[in-house]
Amino acid sequence: LWSTLNLSISIHYWNNSTKSVFPKTSPIPLKSLTETELRIKEIIEKLDQQIPPRPFTHVNTTTSATHSIATILNPQDTYCRGDQLDILLEVRDHLGHRKQYGGDFLRARMSSPALMAGASGKVTDFNNGTYRVSFTLFWEGQVSLSLLLIHPSEGASALWRARNQGYNKIIFKGKFVNGTSHVFTECGLTLNSSAELCEYLDNRDQEAFYCVKPQHMPCEALTHMTTRNREISYLTDKEKSLFHRSKVGVEMMKDQKHIDVANCNKSEKIEEKCQVGMKPPVPGGYTLQRKWITTFCNQVQLDTIKINGCLKGKLIYLLGDSTLRQWIYYLPKVVKTLKFFDLHETGIFKKHLLLDAERHTQIQWKKHNYPFVTFQLYSLIDHDYIPREIDRLSGDKNTAIVITFGQHFRPFPIDVFIRRAIGVRKAIERLFLRSPTTKVIIKTENIREMHIDTERLGDFHGYIQYLIMKDIFKDLNVGIIDAWDMTIAYDTNTVHPPDHVIGNQINMFLNYIC
Repeated sequence: LWSTLNLSISIHYWNNSTKSVFPKTSPIPLKSLTETELRIKEIIEKLDQQIPPRPFTHVNTTTSATHSIATILNPQDTYCRGDQLDILLEVRDHLGHRKQYGGDFLRARMSSPALMAGASGKVTDFNNGTYRVSFTLFWEGQVSLSLLLIHPSEGASALWRARNQGYNKIIFKGKFVNGTSHVFTECGLTLNSSAELCEYLDNRDQEAFYCVKPQHMPCEALTHMTTRNREISYLTDKEKSLFHRSKVGVEMMKDQKHIDVANCNKSEKIEEKCQVGMKPPVPGGYTLQRKWITTFCNQVQLDTIKINGCLKGKLIYLLGDSTLRQWIYYLPKVVKTLKFFDLHETGIFKKHLLLDAERHTQIQWKKHNYPFVTFQLYSLIDHDYIPREIDRLSGDKNTAIVITFGQHFRPFPIDVFIRRAIGVRKAIERLFLRSPTTKVIIKTENIREMHIDTERLGDFHGYIQYLIMKDIFKDLNVGIIDAWDMTIAYDTNTVHPPDHVIGNQINMFLNYIC
């Protein structure tokens, strides 16, 4: 159904093989490996090879932003808009010694604050301690370049091992209700318990969730869920020292002055209209005066009148996490005729429904199923996995589905995420068989706070998921909103970007469907 992961380029040419540190327990007991299980195993083995163990004896032997050397190749006094600027990065440790391997987690960005302009850069890892950092000079003016060392290769390796070592970083508590009484029991994607368990299994997609069965209540009495962090870490104390606030996101080009970019009378190609099936390059666009400008298709900036016309007669289903819920909060600010319909549910994670009866427009947001991580108690009624939600939609040319997931998967071994992505892929294929004109849009996850709980939620985990998502969906006729690329360009560094970023994500979506 989809080609084998080809991450040798995407993940910086990490090499060398290692045995998987993945937990041996399968979420669902299987007599033999299914097609899905085989694909998951194959992907994990490739990732294990490309994120090899990097044991270290002292922090001094890890990558140092201060001692590393960044050199502009073929420097010029003035550059032309549209040119590519390349930087050679030679990484050194804290003792000044040249490193002999790659795998550092880097983030490149160029910006012009006065123009409210920004774009991501592209990093190529030669796996020998050198990197090429490429920037496309999209606009004219004074441009500043930035290259952040998010984590040294030793830190990336430690995070990968720790992620796949267990499911216990999050505690799930399920609420069972029987009349006026209720009780909470421990739940999870796996449970190591001798108690009687309630099993909530989706055999087709091999999804599983378990709760300790309460006394005198049936398993069907489970109505709500909440989570909290478990005080557990799979990192050693030495590894934890790599993720101190002062060592995450350190600038590697402190001495680099701005560069000057002129117009040079270069003409821009007029690209074809943005449409589903196009695969955005990296970077796929840039921000200028806070607007997102795509570089691979002709994107129209829509005003309120055009948005109203675009949405007329549309059924739109937003399936995922709170970064998509932001969309349904933003839209009524722009389209005043869209009104929330009270479905008599409570809490911010309830199903949200916007209606414009006169224009026959309906927009709905629903959260994705386990793992959904939040301290708040949320309802499990009318709550299902995204593939099952897609299967319920008949679809037509006026139906659009937007899907995003990833943030809530970061604290768990990577198999949970890969399994869900494969299930979503198969559901989209089934949808296209019965309704090939339905528009499906995949929104990748955003970058988030840089100094948040790195082991559970850090962007290294998100980046691996981002690459997997792009690969799994790359040959489907879907639209891609590269929120990872966009939020680096905007330099948001928050899981919930501000309204101007959400507005530009929605503008990209409307360009795909209208």
